[in-house]
Amino acid sequence: LLNNYLRRTHVNLYIFYRKMEIVINKKIATKQQIQDIALDISWAKIARKYFGQSASWIYDKIDDTNNGFTETEKDTFRGALYDLAERIRKTADNFK
Repeated sequence: LLNNYLRRTHVNLYIFYRKMEIVINKKIATKQQIQDIALDISWAKIARKYFGQSASWIYDKIDDTNNGFTETEKDTFRGALYDLAERIRKTADNFK
């Protein structure tokens, strides 16, 4: 009886662990991450200026087509957003 209880408990803990692992490792879609600014930015210009690529290229990346951005591209994308944010901040500071 005790062995059956321990076996069931072990199985239940394993299932719980696997479910938690799946939740933790779940990738948040790029579109979801940028939804607050998606309509306010020219993604075609970001693609050209920071990646030397076309508008369709960046839209495929944003749609997570073919696994989305690589890790290097994610760093470049993040840098582009920081650069744009800084340029907007400076413009706002200098606006009279």
